Amino acid sequence: MALLESIDIPLGTEMPDFDLPAPNGARHTLTSTMGSHGLLIAFTCNHCPYAIAIWPRLIALAKQAKALGVETVAINPNINPDYPEDAPGKMLLKIKEWDISFPYLVDAAQGIAEAYKAQCTPDLYLLNAKQELVYHGRLDDNWKEPAKVTAHELADAIQNLASGKPINSRQNPSMGCSIKWKN
Repeated sequence: MALLESIDIPLGTEMPDFDLPAPNGARHTLTSTMGSHGLLIAFTCNHCPYAIAIWPRLIALAKQAKALGVETVAINPNINPDYPEDAPGKMLLKIKEWDISFPYLVDAAQGIAEAYKAQCTPDLYLLNAKQELVYHGRLDDNWKEPAKVTAHELADAIQNLASGKPINSRQNPSMGCSIKWKN
């Protein structure tokens, strides 16, 4: 398990559309999942301890964000035979177990993760309604111990996006396990 950080992508970059299936076969695109104010995209998986640690907070944040007009989608790029815990069938179990209320999509070809320059799980992207990147960083300041979180950076960015306020341009990278690239 190689620990990596998300890379710097210039804020304001227009992010590419996607068309990916959920494990149940339903297809979703960036435009079909976009909220009135924006979209939170989380490249994540089932097995990475960093991803597992923030899943409950991500699920709770998605509910708050939805009320503000910001939708959420999770994308699993770790569809790799060496990581059976991330297979689509296991994703279906996690959706039920964790009560994930937003699309959790399969990036089997890893093309969307590559297009977004995703590096790790989790790798978090907040887009405005024009598909422009406005936040690319960590969820908060303590991935491991939720009780010790003092800065809710992604939640603050979502709140500012929804209310039309500026989003802090100083953003700390997300960190987690490396994406399990097939090539």
